[in-house]
Amino acid sequence: MNHLPDLIADLGLILTVAAITTLVFKKIKQPLVLGYIIAGVLVGPYVPLLPTVLDETSIRVWSELGVIFLLFSLGLEFSFKKVVKVGGTSGVTALVTVGFMLVMGYFTGQMLGWTSMDSLFLGGILSISSTTIIVRALDELGLKTQVFSSVVIGVLVIEDVVAVLLLVLLSSLAVSQHFSGGDMLWELGKLGFFLILWFAAGVFLIPTLLGRTRKLMNDETLLIVAVALCLSMVVLAVNAGFSAALGAFIMGALLAETVQAERIEHLVMPVKDLFGAIFFVSVGMLLNPKMLVDNWAQVLLVSVVVMIFQPLSVMTGALLAGEPLKRSVRIGMSLSQIGEFSFIIATLGLTLNVTSAFLYPIAVAVSAVTTFTTPYMIKASGPFAQWLEKTLPKRWTQAMERYSRQTDQVKESSAWRTLLRSYVINLAIFSVLCLATVLIAGPAFILLFGDELMGIDGRVLAGLATFLLMLPFIWAMSLRRIGRNAYRQLWVNKRQLRGPLVMLEVLRLAAAVLALALLVNVFFSTGWAFVAMVVMMGVAAIMFRRGLHRFYLRMEDRFFRNLNQRELSVRRTDLAPWDMHLSQLRVHTSSGVVGQSLKELGLREKHGVNIAMIERASGHTVPAPGRNHLILPGDNLFAIGTDKQLAELQQTLDAPISLPERPHMTKEDIRLKRFRITPQSSLVGMRIHDSGLRDEASAMVAGIERGSERIMNPKGGMVFEANDVIWLVGNGERIRAFMEERKAARE
Repeated sequence: MNHLPDLIADLGLILTVAAITTLVFKKIKQPLVLGYIIAGVLVGPYVPLLPTVLDETSIRVWSELGVIFLLFSLGLEFSFKKVVKVGGTSGVTALVTVGFMLVMGYFTGQMLGWTSMDSLFLGGILSISSTTIIVRALDELGLKTQVFSSVVIGVLVIEDVVAVLLLVLLSSLAVSQHFSGGDMLWELGKLGFFLILWFAAGVFLIPTLLGRTRKLMNDETLLIVAVALCLSMVVLAVNAGFSAALGAFIMGALLAETVQAERIEHLVMPVKDLFGAIFFVSVGMLLNPKMLVDNWAQVLLVSVVVMIFQPLSVMTGALLAGEPLKRSVRIGMSLSQIGEFSFIIATLGLTLNVTSAFLYPIAVAVSAVTTFTTPYMIKASGPFAQWLEKTLPKRWTQAMERYSRQTDQVKESSAWRTLLRSYVINLAIFSVLCLATVLIAGPAFILLFGDELMGIDGRVLAGLATFLLMLPFIWAMSLRRIGRNAYRQLWVNKRQLRGPLVMLEVLRLAAAVLALALLVNVFFSTGWAFVAMVVMMGVAAIMFRRGLHRFYLRMEDRFFRNLNQRELSVRRTDLAPWDMHLSQLRVHTSSGVVGQSLKELGLREKHGVNIAMIERASGHTVPAPGRNHLILPGDNLFAIGTDKQLAELQQTLDAPISLPERPHMTKEDIRLKRFRITPQSSLVGMRIHDSGLRDEASAMVAGIERGSERIMNPKGGMVFEANDVIWLVGNGERIRAFMEERKAARE
């Protein structure tokens, strides 16, 4: 008898039980994640009702792949540019929420008598809301087009990024087992270095690679390339001392900047769903129901903390960011649960053996409780916000409105802020590129030249080659003009800013000197080498200034072309005071609008919205579409309107294809019938489309004989003439009754 590996038997068991539980949860309209967790409980070692998984080690490996693909898909959906575009409101709200819930979770754990590490991990678990659950809930409730939903999604974007950073920091703390400010700063600095390096190099190289090989990429090849890039970045991240999840997220975010992003997301989705299901089942396998019974009071307490303090912290953050009271309340009550990242953080603590056994099942149970309450919290947010506005003292609401208006004015970008931001970004990017050149390219040159080449010390040659490679970066960091017009305007009109402007230039030059000092320290042993490098830099900056400038402009142009491959021709904005905003609506394949033109649909006349752009499923965009542009399956419509108008438009797009009711027919009823159109028939002079043959007789015109001419499959605009012989396909009795009726109608 052939032996079946335990892994195959385990996968069969896991997927069978998961299929049954998810069907049940789909039927009762609950998140599928909970179905997977229950499936894991049933096949786990703590419930003897079903066979137990035999090869748990292999399942753990598969579940780790699930985490990788979950984070990869998340990166594909939320790119670096989207993180920037969500703006200060979402950023302030997310940071206030995460910081508050970290502290709240820590003190809750301490109040329960837990260890510091358990309390710290509890804070991390409670600080991140569930992107999957909230987005799905907003979609099912028909609220994704409303203004507050865009802020909610922006907060989730920031929280997902912060969650990845939390994984890195918690891993470091778990290994070191103590809090060290220096170690924390070192980890943050190292993380920032690699994020900037991966972003700059990835945007410069990956879109170009995919663009040049686009004609060679069928679905199979593109899937293999995308997964290869994902796993390669995972390996790089792990070797650099970070988590696999961080590497997967970064590669997803880099691929999200390419024109192939939606296609990759579509191809990766089945892989993510499979491995993600195994991950969530493995989460349930670690859950001991007995431990939940023993700790039910702690589950209840932590659930109450999440449902009260998380909305409160989100609402506070939104108010501080300048959102109106009503919108802040709706944002806060939409973010009142924990989800998939909480599982990952809890699993991390359990895997590293730094948290107690009871923390994991408590986290899973709290997630289940808060997930069930999420739709009800979102539904109640509108009425509760209205009640709160009426209940609060008038002077409080007026003060909040005044603060919101003032914050909007502060958000206006000034020349000084724009210039300062440009200097900081320029210094950060090119400092990292200079450091990476020394640390990565330098050793490669040493291996290339060896100990000696043509009588010259190989290390000296490697240093000179590295200097030449660094030269454009040093020039861009220290001598390139940044924001020339803004700088001149501030210098002339703001005399009090001349000192800070000079300091900015000094800092740039100091950074360049430090980069040269690092180069000399690595490759040269004599003190005069530093002076020589500074002189060489000055000479190169004078003699090759135009060449360096042209080279830099080519690099910059390529970088921004890659970065903006999917850039929209319209920007996200709110059009106060009309409360109009831009929203993205998807056309499903079963939508009744598919195949119709904008003129036929009359969306502007019916709903008062304007379609600013159509993004095709292929990635092609149609800016400012005309009245004759057709709506195709999978299109994304970028529409401008109010919350109410966009909600009505979404209902129109979601309405399925409406077909006229047809009589029941079997294949035995289908006949090919021949009729002559008499001169007295009412069909004479009528187009096929207008004749009613399809709608009333359920018949199709297969052909027309007109004299000696035979017309196969005539078009709908063709006009019937007297004495035409028509061949009709359909129910014989209905066709005969229809033709007799048309003949009698004319007579």
